[in-house]
Amino acid sequence: MKNYDLIVVGAGIVGLAHAYTAASQGKSVLVIERDAACLGASIRNFGFVTVTGQRAGAHWQRAMRSRDVWARIAPQAGIEVVHQGLWLTAQRPAAAAVAEAFMRTEMGDGCELLTPVQAATRHAALRTEGLQSVLYSPHELRVESRTAIPLLARWLQQALGVDFAFSEAVLEVATPRVSTSRAVYHAERVVVCNNAEPGGLFADAWRSDRVQLCQLQMLRVRPQPGFVLQGSVMGDLSLVRYEGYSALPEAAALRAELERDEAESLAHGIHLIAVQSADGSLVVGDSHHYGAAPQPFASDEVDRLMLRHMNQALHLQGAQVVERWVGIYPSSPEVPCMVKAPNDATRVVAVTSGSGASTAFGLAEEVWRNW
Repeated sequence: MKNYDLIVVGAGIVGLAHAYTAASQGKSVLVIERDAACLGASIRNFGFVTVTGQRAGAHWQRAMRSRDVWARIAPQAGIEVVHQGLWLTAQRPAAAAVAEAFMRTEMGDGCELLTPVQAATRHAALRTEGLQSVLYSPHELRVESRTAIPLLARWLQQALGVDFAFSEAVLEVATPRVSTSRAVYHAERVVVCNNAEPGGLFADAWRSDRVQLCQLQMLRVRPQPGFVLQGSVMGDLSLVRYEGYSALPEAAALRAELERDEAESLAHGIHLIAVQSADGSLVVGDSHHYGAAPQPFASDEVDRLMLRHMNQALHLQGAQVVERWVGIYPSSPEVPCMVKAPNDATRVVAVTSGSGASTAFGLAEEVWRNW
């Protein structure tokens, strides 16, 4: 039996980020995944590596670092960066005030606050009539999650020598021993990245941070031929959703307006994100519903609201929904990510803010550096 420097439990983006961080430093790594492939939250999202709007401080810095890692390794792994940048449209004066306040923070460095005319000139797909301003950020990039995650795993295996054991459920972690449904493995260190699974490994570790599950609803939309997004698109509702904006004092007035104008959308946790895939289709969402066991059923009402926000933001003609799905990730109102240390040789890690693709590489570097 081979002894490893590190065993990673879970082949989602958080697990793969830890595998990359260790393997790039010459460590021997095994990743164990209970499914035959990664099927969870890491492939059921936008593939939107979001920097602008992340919680100020350490989490924003993780996003900046993760974005740089994605940009460096994506071409090596054969992962296409489909588009870059973020266009956040401010429809209400109160939204424009939040965008202006954001620009005065360190997180606004490199961003631009555009007039509607400037935005229309640079991004023809945006509906700019009636807008107050558009916040543009160059920092973001977009990959196709469904292909990026398996390509990243294959590259880790072929280029960095990471071993994978798929279709094996981990039954016990007693570092240096990890017991699965098929075998027993050994490693000096073990990091568990199982998406804070309720009732799973180290389930008690999450209770103090009030972790619950968040279900999101998403759509794939086919626009008219020739439609091109110059980058990811968000709107007013995002300014009270993402903590880098919503924590600003100016956001209180915007929230009050949205509670009056968009109560239905807020009740479903909806804010617009629209990104484009290489085949021209759009991934559009999303909603947020919380609980111990969210039901796995999509709502037509939620779809209708998301499509309304999409059509208000973009110049679309006869766009058709071609795919629907739901995803689930752990969420905590306390912290955007958690690192637990059951003992000196074991770490349990989860991103609890829906920003795994955006921050996992930076978080993994912190975990490894402080271990």
